[in-house]
Amino acid sequence: MIHPYLTPLDLAAFIRDAGLAAELIPMAVDTPTVPAAAAALGVAAGQIIKSLLFEVQGAAWLVIASGDDLVDRRALAAHFGVGKKQIKLAEAATVLRVLGYPVGGVPPFGHISRVPVLLDRAVARWDVVYGGGGDDRTMLRLTPAELQAVTGATWIDLAADPALAPAAP
Repeated sequence: MIHPYLTPLDLAAFIRDAGLAAELIPMAVDTPTVPAAAAALGVAAGQIIKSLLFEVQGAAWLVIASGDDLVDRRALAAHFGVGKKQIKLAEAATVLRVLGYPVGGVPPFGHISRVPVLLDRAVARWDVVYGGGGDDRTMLRLTPAELQAVTGATWIDLAADPALAPAAP
């Protein structure tokens, strides 16, 4: 049977083939939101990373942010040199089409399409972070350093107040 989208099995194969130390953690409960994932894992909300697909002037960009922070569209607009209205969060159908995973379980890598990645510097404050593992009952555990290495992400300050952002990794 052909799946309409990727699954944790596809992500596990990517992790294995890439030789990553990252690991998938099956969960006994649904973890589609940061609070649900943090509660299920017994970690701070900041240790949960969000993989969000944005559209910037027609181009897809994956933004990985710390779970306890809102992605400031002004920071993204400043990074791209465009107005805030040019930064749009992709709809669920677009996320599925471009990345191959459903919203609520999007991992930070292993997608069907390669898209450029921006990584919030706030993620670097943790030794270990947890992200979507391919569905809403699987989590991914890895270090921020491995996350940056495998995605080739550019570090960016996504905090509304840059004074609150940690030093660059």
